[in-house]
Amino acid sequence: MTRSTLSRSTLTHLSALLADAFHQDGLTRWMVQDEQERAERLPGFFRAFVELCADHGGVLTTPDGDAVLLFLPPGAEPDGARLAQAAAALGPHAPALHTIAALQEERHPHGPPHYYVAFAAVRADRQRDGLVSGLVARVMARADAEGVGMYTEASSPGGEAASRRAGFERVGPEIVLPEGGPVLRPMWRDAR
Repeated sequence: MTRSTLSRSTLTHLSALLADAFHQDGLTRWMVQDEQERAERLPGFFRAFVELCADHGGVLTTPDGDAVLLFLPPGAEPDGARLAQAAAALGPHAPALHTIAALQEERHPHGPPHYYVAFAAVRADRQRDGLVSGLVARVMARADAEGVGMYTEASSPGGEAASRRAGFERVGPEIVLPEGGPVLRPMWRDAR
């Protein structure tokens, strides 16, 4: 799905789906501690990432819209304007995003071409139905056909387990966020 095919309602739906799925994630809880404020800010935050990935053809959804996968293809770089949009959505919590982005940039592989899996979400009552796995498999097929790897950072033990099932392995040390923040687990999958 490219940006030109994302209607306003689809963009709103996918942003809300991601916000709901990540509402209790350690990473978003670290960025915005207040639960109500987090609920208000996350849809705008995720809208920026949906638009960023859509700009590069990196949005996959199930036909019913119950699951979404955001990714960047090889050579695509995050757009400064989209990152500023995400930061603006966080308001006074934007410095947390800047901290995360700086730490991710230090660890992100810059050598081999690869797909970067940014976010995946599924509607709560559809979890464990294999919807996200099906979307990841589509990106894996592309990566394998092109002979390139895939990279992600798992923000939860569940995300790490799902990544391992898809053939990802830990690469290097964890990204540890300051002030008792959560960890991100960098993971890589070679082309098959």
